[in-house]
Amino acid sequence: MKVLIAGHHQQPRAIELAQEAFAWLNQRGHTCGLGESDIDALSASGIPPFVGSPSEADLALCLGGDGTVLRAVRLLAGAPVPILGVNLGNLGYLTEVEGEGLPGALDRFSQGPDLGGWSAEHRMMLAVSARSAQGTDLGSWSVLNEAVVEKRQSGNTVRLTLIIDGSAFTSYAADGLIVSTPTGSTAYSLSARGPIVSPRHRAMLVTPVAPHMLFDRSLVLDPSEVVDIEVTGHRSAALVVDGSTVADLDDGARVTCQPAAHTASFIRFGEHRYHQILKEKFSLFDR
Repeated sequence: MKVLIAGHHQQPRAIELAQEAFAWLNQRGHTCGLGESDIDALSASGIPPFVGSPSEADLALCLGGDGTVLRAVRLLAGAPVPILGVNLGNLGYLTEVEGEGLPGALDRFSQGPDLGGWSAEHRMMLAVSARSAQGTDLGSWSVLNEAVVEKRQSGNTVRLTLIIDGSAFTSYAADGLIVSTPTGSTAYSLSARGPIVSPRHRAMLVTPVAPHMLFDRSLVLDPSEVVDIEVTGHRSAALVVDGSTVADLDDGARVTCQPAAHTASFIRFGEHRYHQILKEKFSLFDR
């Protein structure tokens, strides 16, 4: 078994758990290594870099929180590698076990789904691409939470035209537009008053950020639909995917979002308690 390790860069506990995982795997004849973006931050762990492409891993072990998981998803770039999230901080939506449960989780995973009693939960992802007004390709990305087209300068709005399946819907004067998956409905979209959607659902959510117009509702679209966002006017925008700025967008630039052909796969031991996590996160109690 080959394990790719990603860890929180500001959590000393991540180094401790990485070393614990390394020792556990080595003793049982497995191999593991650090992802490219973790080599410098976790160099004190003594764990070598992962050998080969991340897509060759049998497991991506994420030691931290949701941000660490998102970084691992970007590194995997759509490869069908199962992800095991180990929570080291606040309650995480995407993690499965706490730090003390790491050895038991590795043991159960190594036994396979039948003997280990685990399953893979598949989450919808977005395929996001951008091009300039001149048609220049600005890049493409696999996104788990959301793609955001947002203003670059404070104090100003940006004008964005929303196009659904090739037909213009409306133009927004806003701080930005969020296109999210159901998984991302509890991320940035939630803070912009978007709906909470079960992560088992397949849909795209379009939520404006601080719109300067009367229409401020989110749209919940069918996964067969294609969303385009075009920058209109002289104020430029930025494209942010899962928290990372990836492109600058000038007048006429267009971002396309649609469901990806692949999914993100998360290891679950028993039934995933999404609604209970949500309940605890927002301190909701039975009445």
